[in-house]
Amino acid sequence: MALKEVEGLAEKVGVGTACQVLGVPRSSYYRWCQAKDQDASKAAAERSVPPRSLSQAEKEAVRQVLNSERFQDEAPREVYATLLDEGIYLCAWRTMYRILEEHEEVCERRNQLRHPNYARPELLATGPNQVWSWDITKLLGPVIGCYYYLYVILDVFSRYVVGWRLADGESEELASDLIHQTCLKQDIQRHQLTLHADRGGAMISKSVAQLLSDLGVTKSHSRPHVSDDNPYSEAQFKTMKYMPDYPKRFDGREAALTWARSFFQWYNHEHHHTGIALLTPAEVHFGRAEIILQQRQQVLLAAYAAHPERFVKGVPSPQPLPPAVWINPPMKETDPAL
Repeated sequence: MALKEVEGLAEKVGVGTACQVLGVPRSSYYRWCQAKDQDASKAAAERSVPPRSLSQAEKEAVRQVLNSERFQDEAPREVYATLLDEGIYLCAWRTMYRILEEHEEVCERRNQLRHPNYARPELLATGPNQVWSWDITKLLGPVIGCYYYLYVILDVFSRYVVGWRLADGESEELASDLIHQTCLKQDIQRHQLTLHADRGGAMISKSVAQLLSDLGVTKSHSRPHVSDDNPYSEAQFKTMKYMPDYPKRFDGREAALTWARSFFQWYNHEHHHTGIALLTPAEVHFGRAEIILQQRQQVLLAAYAAHPERFVKGVPSPQPLPPAVWINPPMKETDPAL
């Protein structure tokens, strides 16, 4: 009320004198006047609707057309041109943009695909034939476009290649047969084994899934686009393709088969793997690891007895065999209080 009195008195004696007489700070009076002017301008703008503007009902009709299933993935100018060719005019395409902007819809208007959350596989092996990993890799043939497909099944604990096959193509029937024959060869019992793979066509095929169900083998798959979920097969393929004698191209299927036989013989029986205490996969897979580690211990003790000054950390011992192997060990839970 005092501010209105200041306004009336200011017309006669001026703003400064009116504020002083009524005890009102001039800053408060000026802010009040500014707010009043803004409210008046806003009200005038709301009242002055151009006669050529679309009504609210017309705007809503345009918006429904733009967001319809037919046009939800089209830009307004495309919708405008399409309707115009069909003899329909709703409004200018720039007006369509303004209508969408009023509803914050100048963006992707389709219902977007939401990928499901895939569970992170966590697999533990404490001995051979508990968890296998398998994958398929391509070998380059003699000409461009010619490939040979190498199927490999690897025991995660021992790194032993329990089964492999070279084929001219990727096939769920070939994969099923290899898995079946390998399970028979390794004498796999029901509910003994988990078979892990990525999400390739053969890996997720119905025939492979049905075979695993019949054999009592648990199936496990990597998350989509996560190569780290199948690390042992990937590492084995890398070892293979970094071999000094690995050819850029194989001269033919027989040449590829001969090279693969030689490689897997070396890998299983001669390759001292750093992940399994510098033992060969065959030594671990067939239970000879403990005997070999004891023999190594005796050799190291003899070396220590001969030259103890060379072992600055004391009595040496061979690298132990890991008691367990994980595909994705459980993540450590953080203390919520921290």
